[in-house]
Amino acid sequence: MLWVLHSPHPMPQDLLPQAKSGYTVLMYDLAIIGGGPAGVAAGVYAARKRLKTIFVAEVIGGQSTDSQDIQNWIGTPHLVGMDMQKMFEAHLREYASDVLEIHIGERGDKVEKISGGFSIKTNKGLYETKAVLIATGGSRKKLEVPGAKEFEHKGVTYCASCDGPLFSGQDVVVIGGGNAGFETAAQLLAYTKSVTLIHRRAEFHRADAATVNTVVAHPNMHTLIDSSPVEVKGDMFVKSITVKNEKTGELSEIPTAAVFVEIGMIPATQMVKGLVDLDEWGRIKVDGKTQRTSTTGVWAAGDCSDGIYHQNNIAAGDAVKALEDIYFWVKATPEGEKTDLALTAISEKKSSLTA
Repeated sequence: MLWVLHSPHPMPQDLLPQAKSGYTVLMYDLAIIGGGPAGVAAGVYAARKRLKTIFVAEVIGGQSTDSQDIQNWIGTPHLVGMDMQKMFEAHLREYASDVLEIHIGERGDKVEKISGGFSIKTNKGLYETKAVLIATGGSRKKLEVPGAKEFEHKGVTYCASCDGPLFSGQDVVVIGGGNAGFETAAQLLAYTKSVTLIHRRAEFHRADAATVNTVVAHPNMHTLIDSSPVEVKGDMFVKSITVKNEKTGELSEIPTAAVFVEIGMIPATQMVKGLVDLDEWGRIKVDGKTQRTSTTGVWAAGDCSDGIYHQNNIAAGDAVKALEDIYFWVKATPEGEKTDLALTAISEKKSSLTA
C-alpha cells in the first residue's frame, strides 16, 4: 500500500479516486484554514506544540493588510498593513520546521466528516486531519455607490479602530444603523469633531436601545434617518457624501473627511455549512471558553465565529485559546474517546492542577 505524503505538490486530481480506494493519505493532527491573525497565531502555537499541522490560506494578513496605520496591534504603536503581513508570515515560518506544512495561495473549499477525522478539500488538493480550526474570517459588505471604490483607503474605510484616529478633530460620517454603526460612532466621538450617522430606516431596530440612547445624547452626534448614500465625492481624498431622503427623494451633500461603512459582514463559512451550527448571519457558533463548535473536532476563531467583538488582538487570542484546547484533545485523549465528556474531564484536571 502506498503512502501519499502531502508536500508543496498536492496529489494530482486524476489520482484522487485512487486515494480513496487504494492509497493511504497522511492524517494530520490539525488543519488550520485561514491566514489572518487567528490563523497565524494558531499556526505558531501548533508548531511550537509539535502538532503535525497543515496550514491553508489564500493570503496572509487578514482584513487589516490594506490599512496604512494600524495603531492597536499590541507592541507596535504604528504598523502598516503590508508590514504586518510580512511579520505574520516570518513568524509562522520561524517555527514551521518539519511539523507545520504551509500552503499559501490555496483556498479551503469543503470540510467533511470522515472516519477518524475530517477531509479538507481545497482548490489544489485533498487532505485528512484529526482536528480542524476554521479561521477564515469574513469580508465587510462594501458600499456600492459611485466614488466608494475609488476613495477606499482615501477616506472610505471599513475599520474605525484601524483608521479612526487619522481623522481626529474632523467631521466624519458613519453609514449603518445597527450595533456596529453605533459602536463605531461612539469610538469616533472620542476624538473627532462630529459624527453624522446615516441610516436608511426611520428607527434603529437593529441596535441596542441603551447604546443608541447613550450615543445620540452626545452633543457632537447627529443622525440622518430615512436616508441612503448616493455618491462619495472628493479629489485626492474624500470631501463629501451625497445622501438621498428615501421619503422625499431630496438630495443633500454632507461635507466629511471620512466615511466609515458599517453595513454588515459576510463570514467565510460556506465550507462548513451543514457540518457545524451557524447563526442567522452565517457565523460559526462557538463555546466562548474553548472556541469549540457544535461538532466535536472542529474549532473556530476570529471573524468567522459568533463572538461579540471582532478585532485583530481578539482573533489572535481566541485562536490561542482554541489551540490550547485542541492540543489536549489531540494528545491527551485516547483515540476513540474524543468526546465532549473527555474534554470536560481534561478541563477539570487542568483546573485542579492550577487551583
